[in-house]
Amino acid sequence: MIRIFIGYDHREIVAYHVACHSIHVRSSQPVEVAPVMLSQLEGTFTRERNNLQSTDFSFSRFLVPHLCGYEGWALFADSDIICLDDIANLWALRDDQYAVMCVQHDHKPQGETKFLGEPQTQYEKKNWSSVMLMNTAKCTALTPEYVNTKSGLELHRFHWLENEGLIGKIPHKWNHLVDYDAEVPESDLGILHYTEGGPYFEDYKNCGYSDIWRREYQGMLTPPLP
Repeated sequence: MIRIFIGYDHREIVAYHVACHSIHVRSSQPVEVAPVMLSQLEGTFTRERNNLQSTDFSFSRFLVPHLCGYEGWALFADSDIICLDDIANLWALRDDQYAVMCVQHDHKPQGETKFLGEPQTQYEKKNWSSVMLMNTAKCTALTPEYVNTKSGLELHRFHWLENEGLIGKIPHKWNHLVDYDAEVPESDLGILHYTEGGPYFEDYKNCGYSDIWRREYQGMLTPPLP
């Protein structure tokens, strides 16, 4: 069973469901998908919303190891993604020498805001945590107390690991940043990440790869007849 957690934000409900759909329809192995949803984390996730927190799951994503009982592997992904390849191919890249595996972007966004006027911030390892394979037994530092009290920079820059040698790399295709990374053919993509804002927002309806997202959306609504 491939265990996946996807961030859930009440303003991106459609994005969440399209992301789930895109994973399920291409997976060659059984997949279990759960939302990282604040209403389901009452009493566990207790920190107040920070003015630099652009989504409901900005910090709560780091509870995934706790939710897994610190056993086995799990995949976390932001909700503003679609999967264009068999997720089993990403799952197969797990390497037990690492605690976390991710695309190691050198991402320096321009501007001060992104979707819905949310703040755009720059920091080392920007977007590394937006798609993560997590070896939860090696992520025991991520207790609810730690996640509820440490700064966003400490969490997103992986300061909870003993050393950076515990961060493994996965191929860039598994977290392609729309309108930042150079466009490539769809056949070369694993996960498209609409990090600036997706076509489900009016201001981004014509963003890069918007036609692919709309195709996925329509496919979810009207699956082909047998």
